[in-house]
Amino acid sequence: MTTPETVVRVLAEPARLRAFAAVVLGAATLADIAAAAGLEVKDAGIALRKLREAGLVEGEPARPADLKPLAATLTEAMPADGLAPFVRGDKLVSLPVAHERRRKILEHVASHAFTARTYYEETEINERLRAWCDGGELDHVTLRRYLVDLGLLERGGGLYQAQPLPM
Repeated sequence: MTTPETVVRVLAEPARLRAFAAVVLGAATLADIAAAAGLEVKDAGIALRKLREAGLVEGEPARPADLKPLAATLTEAMPADGLAPFVRGDKLVSLPVAHERRRKILEHVASHAFTARTYYEETEINERLRAWCDGGELDHVTLRRYLVDLGLLERGGGLYQAQPLPM
C-alpha cells in the first residue's frame, strides 16, 4: 500500500525524484526516462524499479500510478495526540527515533492490542502485533522485542503478560 510516508521516502532520493518527474511529464521508456531525467540508463532503471515497488509508477510503458486514493487519505484530519505520523488508525506506520516519543507510541500499541495482566501465548502476541505492522516499516517480531525491552510485555514460561501502563 502506498502511504504518504512511502512517497516521501522514495522521492527523497534525487535520482528517483527526477525519474518520477520524467514519467509524469510523459517519458515512458527507460531510454526516454534516462534522457529526460539526465540519468545513466542503469540509474534510471534502478529508480524506475523503486518507483514501481512504491506504487508510484505502473505499466509498461511506464506511466504514473493513480494516486487519488492516497490523496483522499490526506484530507483526513490528523489527531493532535502526538501519534501522527507514526500511527494511522490501528496501524503502526513507523517509530520515532526519540526515546520518549517511541515509548509513547509503543504504550499506545500495547494498550490497544492487549489487556493488562492478561497472559498470551506467543502465537496470539504475534497475530495481534502483525495486525499493527501491516503496511508499515516494522515487523511483528521487532515490535514484540521493543515491547518486552520496555517492560510493556513480560515473557516467562512460554507465555507473555501484558503489563499495566504507568500513570
